[in-house]
Amino acid sequence: MKIKIKVKEGVGILELVGNIGIDSSDFVETVGRVLNHQTKDIICNFESVNLVDYVGVSLISVIYKNVLNHKGKIELYNVPSHVMRLFSIVGLDRIFKFHTSQEQAMEAIKHEREMEQLESEPLRRRFERIPFKATIEYRQKLLEDEPFCEGRIVNLSVDGVFIVCDKLFSIGDLLATRINLQPQPGIIEADVKVVWLADEEIQLEDYPGMGLEFCNITSGKQEKIAQFIEKHLTHHSR
Repeated sequence: MKIKIKVKEGVGILELVGNIGIDSSDFVETVGRVLNHQTKDIICNFESVNLVDYVGVSLISVIYKNVLNHKGKIELYNVPSHVMRLFSIVGLDRIFKFHTSQEQAMEAIKHEREMEQLESEPLRRRFERIPFKATIEYRQKLLEDEPFCEGRIVNLSVDGVFIVCDKLFSIGDLLATRINLQPQPGIIEADVKVVWLADEEIQLEDYPGMGLEFCNITSGKQEKIAQFIEKHLTHHSR
């Protein structure tokens, strides 16, 4: 395969051409050089990738782990439908976020870095998990025709929410939610990922329940949640 590299706004952009398989060790090596000598944030354009076989899947997994070890971010865009199907079969769709344009992938990395910066600032109150009773509606993200289920929020943070509910999903599943934060900001629509399930023996009062982590959420929505939490904490500290 052929790889063209450029760096834009501190992000390494890899244009991939050809097949990703047994003869693609240069893909791993190229990413390694970029991480070691240029930048730790990478996006890959899959538009001209014709084929990814199971060896290629292993190589992509190695690349993902290498980026994480360098405390970097990696995003993919323009992934062909046949490659998406393979990624879905092997579970890579639960690891990577797929974007439709370079701009969207760049924005995703920018947002993740902004949130990291926010976490490093003296605003820890915003990231506290507050006890909070409200309703939440949720369904699988990709099944738009599926009706929303209803659950009860137990606690909330800028990072995610824990809910008690009748219908559970599997860890790693991506859900669409509507979170009711009254009186303001009102209904927040956000994508979440299931990151843990309550244990009946340990968390009897909160069973059945799911821990949900926000993902693909805009900085504007996350800021509204942060302001809500900050106001809630201020009110209860009086």
